[in-house]
Amino acid sequence: MQTETLIIIGSGPAGLTAALYAARANLNPLVIAGNQIGGQIAITSDVENFPGFDNILGPDLTEKMKAQAEKFGARIEYDEVTEVDFTHGRPFRLKTYSQEYEAQAVIVATGASAKRLGVPGEDALIGRGVSDCATCDGFFFKGKHVLVVGGGDSAVQEGLFLTKFANRVRIIHRRDALRAGETLKARAAANDKIQVVYNTVLDRIEGNGKVQRVQVRSVTTGSVETWETDGVFVFIGHFPNSQLFQGQLAMDAQGFLLVDKYMQTSVPGVFAAGEIMDPIYKQAISSAGQGCQAALAAERYLEALEAQQLAAR
Repeated sequence: MQTETLIIIGSGPAGLTAALYAARANLNPLVIAGNQIGGQIAITSDVENFPGFDNILGPDLTEKMKAQAEKFGARIEYDEVTEVDFTHGRPFRLKTYSQEYEAQAVIVATGASAKRLGVPGEDALIGRGVSDCATCDGFFFKGKHVLVVGGGDSAVQEGLFLTKFANRVRIIHRRDALRAGETLKARAAANDKIQVVYNTVLDRIEGNGKVQRVQVRSVTTGSVETWETDGVFVFIGHFPNSQLFQGQLAMDAQGFLLVDKYMQTSVPGVFAAGEIMDPIYKQAISSAGQGCQAALAAERYLEALEAQQLAAR
Protein backbone atom coordinates (compact mmCIF):
# COMPACT_ATOMS: atom_id res chain seq x y z
CA MET A 1 0.00 0.00 0.00
CA GLN A 2 1.55 3.29 -1.13
CA THR A 3 0.61 6.32 0.97
CA GLU A 4 0.08 9.71 -0.68
CA THR A 5 -1.15 13.11 0.48
CA LEU A 6 -2.95 13.97 -2.76
CA ILE A 7 -3.75 11.82 -5.77
CA ILE A 8 -5.05 13.29 -9.01
CA ILE A 9 -6.90 10.86 -11.27
CA GLY A 10 -6.57 11.95 -14.89
CA SER A 11 -4.09 13.95 -16.92
CA GLY A 12 -6.01 16.27 -19.20
CA PRO A 13 -5.95 20.07 -18.82
CA ALA A 14 -7.87 19.79 -15.52
CA GLY A 15 -5.61 17.12 -14.04
CA LEU A 16 -2.33 18.67 -15.18
CA THR A 17 -3.34 22.15 -14.01
CA ALA A 18 -4.39 20.70 -10.65
CA ALA A 19 -1.00 18.98 -10.50
CA LEU A 20 0.81 22.27 -11.21
CA TYR A 21 -0.99 24.17 -8.47
CA ALA A 22 -0.77 21.31 -5.97
CA ALA A 23 2.95 20.90 -6.65
CA ARG A 24 3.57 24.62 -6.15
CA ALA A 25 1.79 24.26 -2.79
CA ASN A 26 4.30 21.54 -1.82
CA LEU A 27 1.64 18.82 -1.73
CA ASN A 28 3.84 16.43 -3.73
CA PRO A 29 0.87 15.28 -5.84
CA LEU A 30 0.76 11.97 -7.67
CA VAL A 31 -1.01 12.03 -11.04
CA ILE A 32 -2.36 8.70 -12.24
CA ALA A 33 -2.47 9.53 -15.91
CA GLY A 34 -4.90 6.95 -17.24
CA ASN A 35 -4.74 5.43 -20.71
CA GLN A 36 -4.16 8.72 -22.56
CA ILE A 37 -2.04 11.48 -21.04
CA GLY A 38 -3.54 14.81 -21.98
CA GLY A 39 -7.01 13.42 -22.46
CA GLN A 40 -8.97 14.76 -25.44
CA ILE A 41 -6.63 17.70 -25.99
CA ALA A 42 -3.79 15.28 -26.76
CA ILE A 43 -5.66 13.97 -29.80
CA THR A 44 -6.80 17.39 -31.02
CA SER A 45 -5.06 18.91 -34.01
CA ASP A 46 -4.83 22.71 -33.97
CA VAL A 47 -5.69 24.45 -30.68
CA GLU A 48 -6.39 28.11 -31.40
CA ASN A 49 -8.35 29.19 -28.33
CA PHE A 50 -6.02 28.44 -25.42
CA PRO A 51 -4.70 31.76 -24.02
CA GLY A 52 -1.06 32.42 -24.84
CA PHE A 53 -1.03 30.28 -27.98
CA ASP A 54 -2.26 31.55 -31.35
CA ASN A 55 -2.02 28.02 -32.66
CA ILE A 56 -0.54 24.93 -31.06
CA LEU A 57 -0.94 21.21 -31.65
CA GLY A 58 -2.85 19.42 -28.90
CA PRO A 59 0.01 17.00 -28.15
CA ASP A 60 2.45 19.92 -27.86
CA LEU A 61 0.17 21.76 -25.43
CA THR A 62 -0.13 18.58 -23.38
CA GLU A 63 3.65 18.20 -23.23
CA LYS A 64 4.11 21.81 -22.10
CA MET A 65 1.52 21.42 -19.34
CA LYS A 66 3.05 18.12 -18.23
CA ALA A 67 6.59 19.52 -18.16
CA GLN A 68 5.50 22.56 -16.16
CA ALA A 69 3.74 20.42 -13.54
CA GLU A 70 6.75 18.11 -13.27
CA LYS A 71 9.10 21.09 -12.96
CA PHE A 72 7.44 21.96 -9.65
CA GLY A 73 7.45 18.40 -8.36
CA ALA A 74 4.33 16.66 -9.61
CA ARG A 75 4.84 12.94 -10.23
CA ILE A 76 3.09 11.19 -13.09
CA GLU A 77 2.33 7.49 -13.03
CA TYR A 78 1.32 5.91 -16.34
CA ASP A 79 -1.35 3.61 -14.95
CA GLU A 80 -5.13 3.46 -14.71
CA VAL A 81 -7.34 3.48 -11.63
CA THR A 82 -9.55 0.39 -11.60
CA GLU A 83 -11.23 0.69 -8.19
CA VAL A 84 -11.84 3.35 -5.54
CA ASP A 85 -13.21 3.33 -2.02
CA PHE A 86 -14.47 6.75 -0.98
CA THR A 87 -17.29 5.52 1.26
CA HIS A 88 -15.31 4.49 4.33
CA GLY A 89 -13.67 7.83 5.08
CA ARG A 90 -9.99 8.75 5.04
CA PRO A 91 -7.60 7.57 3.99
CA PHE A 92 -9.24 7.03 0.63
CA ARG A 93 -8.23 3.85 -1.13
CA LEU A 94 -7.49 3.43 -4.81
CA LYS A 95 -6.35 0.48 -6.89
CA THR A 96 -4.63 0.53 -10.27
CA TYR A 97 -3.44 -2.29 -12.48
CA SER A 98 -0.10 -2.32 -10.66
CA GLN A 99 -0.49 -0.72 -7.22
CA GLU A 100 -2.75 0.08 -4.27
CA TYR A 101 -2.80 3.55 -2.73
CA GLU A 102 -4.06 5.46 0.27
CA ALA A 103 -4.59 9.22 0.02
CA GLN A 104 -5.77 12.00 2.32
CA ALA A 105 -7.37 13.85 -0.61
CA VAL A 106 -8.25 13.05 -4.21
CA ILE A 107 -8.99 15.16 -7.28
CA VAL A 108 -11.03 13.38 -9.94
CA ALA A 109 -10.25 14.66 -13.44
CA THR A 110 -11.08 11.68 -15.60
CA GLY A 111 -12.71 13.76 -18.34
CA ALA A 112 -15.00 12.39 -21.01
CA SER A 113 -14.91 9.94 -23.91
CA ALA A 114 -16.23 10.19 -27.44
CA LYS A 115 -19.75 8.99 -28.11
CA ARG A 116 -20.36 6.32 -30.72
CA LEU A 117 -23.04 6.39 -33.40
CA GLY A 118 -24.27 2.91 -32.51
CA VAL A 119 -24.94 2.00 -36.15
CA PRO A 120 -24.29 -1.36 -37.86
CA GLY A 121 -20.68 -1.76 -38.95
CA GLU A 122 -19.23 0.85 -36.60
CA ASP A 123 -17.77 -1.47 -33.97
CA ALA A 124 -16.50 -4.00 -36.51
CA LEU A 125 -14.63 -1.34 -38.49
CA ILE A 126 -13.12 0.74 -35.68
CA GLY A 127 -9.44 1.08 -36.53
CA ARG A 128 -10.21 -0.03 -40.08
CA GLY A 129 -11.50 3.26 -41.35
CA VAL A 130 -13.74 4.28 -38.43
CA SER A 131 -12.06 6.73 -36.05
CA ASP A 132 -12.72 9.49 -33.53
CA CYS A 133 -9.22 10.97 -33.83
CA ALA A 134 -8.20 12.84 -36.96
CA THR A 135 -4.83 13.72 -35.44
CA CYS A 136 -4.12 10.02 -34.84
CA ASP A 137 -5.37 8.61 -38.10
CA GLY A 138 -5.55 11.40 -40.69
CA PHE A 139 -2.20 10.49 -42.24
CA PHE A 140 -3.58 7.11 -43.36
CA PHE A 141 -6.13 8.82 -45.61
CA LYS A 142 -3.72 10.64 -47.90
CA GLY A 143 -5.45 11.13 -51.24
CA LYS A 144 -8.66 9.47 -49.99
CA HIS A 145 -12.29 10.50 -49.51
CA VAL A 146 -13.51 10.68 -45.91
CA LEU A 147 -16.71 11.42 -44.07
CA VAL A 148 -17.00 13.43 -40.84
CA VAL A 149 -20.14 13.04 -38.71
CA GLY A 150 -21.05 15.97 -36.46
CA GLY A 151 -21.68 19.68 -36.50
CA GLY A 152 -19.86 21.20 -33.55
CA ASP A 153 -16.41 22.71 -33.12
CA SER A 154 -14.67 19.33 -32.96
CA ALA A 155 -16.27 18.04 -36.15
CA VAL A 156 -15.40 21.12 -38.18
CA GLN A 157 -11.94 21.51 -36.66
CA GLU A 158 -11.04 17.89 -37.33
CA GLY A 159 -12.59 18.09 -40.79
CA LEU A 160 -10.29 21.00 -41.59
CA PHE A 161 -7.32 19.02 -40.28
CA LEU A 162 -8.24 16.07 -42.51
CA THR A 163 -7.99 18.28 -45.61
CA LYS A 164 -4.22 18.18 -45.09
CA PHE A 165 -4.37 14.56 -46.24
CA ALA A 166 -7.70 13.66 -47.84
CA ASN A 167 -8.76 14.85 -51.27
CA ARG A 168 -12.37 15.30 -50.16
CA VAL A 169 -14.00 15.71 -46.75
CA ARG A 170 -17.77 15.53 -46.45
CA ILE A 171 -19.22 16.73 -43.15
CA ILE A 172 -22.72 15.46 -42.49
CA HIS A 173 -24.89 17.02 -39.81
CA ARG A 174 -28.39 16.04 -38.71
CA ARG A 175 -29.51 19.68 -38.40
CA ASP A 176 -29.84 22.49 -40.95
CA ALA A 177 -26.93 24.56 -39.57
CA LEU A 178 -23.57 23.80 -38.01
CA ARG A 179 -23.16 24.44 -34.28
CA ALA A 180 -19.46 25.30 -34.63
CA GLY A 181 -18.11 28.79 -33.97
CA GLU A 182 -18.24 31.41 -36.69
CA THR A 183 -14.48 31.37 -37.34
CA LEU A 184 -14.45 27.61 -37.92
CA LYS A 185 -17.55 27.78 -40.12
CA ALA A 186 -15.94 30.48 -42.25
CA ARG A 187 -12.76 28.44 -42.65
CA ALA A 188 -14.75 25.38 -43.67
CA ALA A 189 -16.78 27.37 -46.19
CA ALA A 190 -13.56 28.73 -47.73
CA ASN A 191 -11.96 25.30 -48.09
CA ASP A 192 -12.75 23.74 -51.47
CA LYS A 193 -12.01 20.24 -50.16
CA ILE A 194 -14.91 20.42 -47.69
CA GLN A 195 -18.55 19.78 -48.49
CA VAL A 196 -21.15 20.16 -45.73
CA VAL A 197 -24.31 18.05 -46.10
CA TYR A 198 -27.15 19.14 -43.81
CA ASN A 199 -30.22 17.31 -42.48
CA THR A 200 -28.50 13.97 -42.96
CA VAL A 201 -27.69 11.05 -40.67
CA LEU A 202 -25.50 8.00 -41.10
CA ASP A 203 -27.40 4.71 -40.75
CA ARG A 204 -24.83 2.05 -41.67
CA ILE A 205 -21.12 1.58 -42.34
CA GLU A 206 -20.09 -1.18 -44.73
CA GLY A 207 -16.87 -2.74 -45.95
CA ASN A 208 -14.91 -5.96 -46.30
CA GLY A 209 -12.20 -5.60 -43.64
CA LYS A 210 -12.13 -1.80 -44.07
CA VAL A 211 -14.59 1.03 -44.65
CA GLN A 212 -15.79 1.12 -48.26
CA ARG A 213 -19.22 2.70 -48.20
CA VAL A 214 -21.90 4.20 -45.95
CA GLN A 215 -25.66 4.41 -46.02
CA VAL A 216 -27.02 7.88 -45.24
CA ARG A 217 -30.57 9.12 -44.80
CA SER A 218 -32.19 12.51 -45.19
CA VAL A 219 -34.05 13.50 -42.01
CA THR A 220 -36.38 15.73 -44.03
CA THR A 221 -37.41 13.39 -46.87
CA GLY A 222 -36.43 9.98 -45.50
CA SER A 223 -34.61 9.15 -48.73
CA VAL A 224 -31.63 6.80 -48.45
CA GLU A 225 -28.38 6.95 -50.40
CA THR A 226 -25.19 4.90 -50.50
CA TRP A 227 -21.90 6.78 -50.68
CA GLU A 228 -18.47 5.39 -51.38
CA THR A 229 -15.93 6.51 -48.78
CA ASP A 230 -12.59 5.42 -47.35
CA GLY A 231 -13.06 6.60 -43.78
CA VAL A 232 -15.62 7.71 -41.22
CA PHE A 233 -14.63 10.13 -38.44
CA VAL A 234 -17.21 10.50 -35.67
CA PHE A 235 -17.43 13.71 -33.59
CA ILE A 236 -20.89 13.77 -32.03
CA GLY A 237 -20.06 14.67 -28.45
CA HIS A 238 -18.77 12.99 -25.31
CA PHE A 239 -19.96 11.28 -22.14
CA PRO A 240 -18.33 11.69 -18.71
CA ASN A 241 -15.92 8.96 -17.60
CA SER A 242 -17.69 8.44 -14.29
CA GLN A 243 -18.47 4.71 -14.34
CA LEU A 244 -15.70 4.10 -11.79
CA PHE A 245 -17.50 6.32 -9.26
CA GLN A 246 -20.99 4.81 -9.45
CA GLY A 247 -22.24 4.35 -5.88
CA GLN A 248 -19.24 6.30 -4.56
CA LEU A 249 -19.94 9.91 -5.57
CA ALA A 250 -23.17 11.77 -6.30
CA MET A 251 -23.79 12.48 -9.99
CA ASP A 252 -26.58 13.74 -12.21
CA ALA A 253 -28.70 11.70 -14.59
CA GLN A 254 -26.09 12.03 -17.35
CA GLY A 255 -23.26 10.83 -15.09
CA PHE A 256 -21.57 14.18 -14.42
CA LEU A 257 -20.19 14.42 -10.87
CA LEU A 258 -21.93 16.95 -8.64
CA VAL A 259 -19.68 19.46 -6.88
CA ASP A 260 -20.14 22.48 -4.64
CA LYS A 261 -18.64 25.93 -5.20
CA TYR A 262 -15.33 24.64 -3.84
CA MET A 263 -15.20 21.83 -6.42
CA GLN A 264 -15.84 19.30 -3.64
CA THR A 265 -17.92 16.23 -4.43
CA SER A 266 -20.45 14.58 -2.15
CA VAL A 267 -17.51 13.10 -0.20
CA PRO A 268 -15.44 15.65 1.79
CA GLY A 269 -11.84 15.48 0.65
CA VAL A 270 -12.69 14.28 -2.86
CA PHE A 271 -12.77 17.03 -5.46
CA ALA A 272 -13.54 17.05 -9.19
CA ALA A 273 -12.58 19.20 -12.15
CA GLY A 274 -12.99 19.27 -15.92
CA GLU A 275 -15.45 17.45 -18.12
CA ILE A 276 -16.16 14.83 -15.46
CA MET A 277 -18.25 17.53 -13.72
CA ASP A 278 -18.80 20.12 -16.48
CA PRO A 279 -21.79 19.46 -18.78
CA ILE A 280 -21.85 23.04 -20.08
CA TYR A 281 -18.54 24.61 -21.15
CA LYS A 282 -16.35 21.62 -22.08
CA GLN A 283 -13.31 23.65 -23.11
CA ALA A 284 -9.63 23.06 -22.38
CA ILE A 285 -9.34 26.47 -20.73
CA SER A 286 -12.41 26.00 -18.51
CA SER A 287 -11.14 22.56 -17.50
CA ALA A 288 -7.76 24.08 -16.62
CA GLY A 289 -9.46 26.74 -14.50
CA GLN A 290 -11.50 24.11 -12.70
CA GLY A 291 -8.31 22.12 -12.09
CA CYS A 292 -6.77 25.19 -10.48
CA GLN A 293 -9.84 25.65 -8.27
CA ALA A 294 -9.85 22.00 -7.21
CA ALA A 295 -6.15 22.11 -6.29
CA LEU A 296 -6.59 25.27 -4.21
CA ALA A 297 -9.60 23.75 -2.46
CA ALA A 298 -7.70 20.53 -1.80
CA GLU A 299 -4.80 22.53 -0.36
CA ARG A 300 -7.14 24.32 2.06
CA TYR A 301 -8.85 21.07 2.99
CA LEU A 302 -5.52 19.42 3.81
CA GLU A 303 -4.39 22.46 5.81
CA ALA A 304 -7.58 22.33 7.87
CA LEU A 305 -7.15 18.59 8.35
CA GLU A 306 -3.60 19.07 9.59
CA ALA A 307 -4.72 21.81 11.99
CA GLN A 308 -7.40 19.50 13.42
CA GLN A 309 -4.88 16.72 13.92
CA LEU A 310 -2.46 19.06 15.70
CA ALA A 311 -5.22 20.39 17.96
CA ALA A 312 -6.21 16.85 18.90
CA ARG A 313 -2.73 15.96 20.15
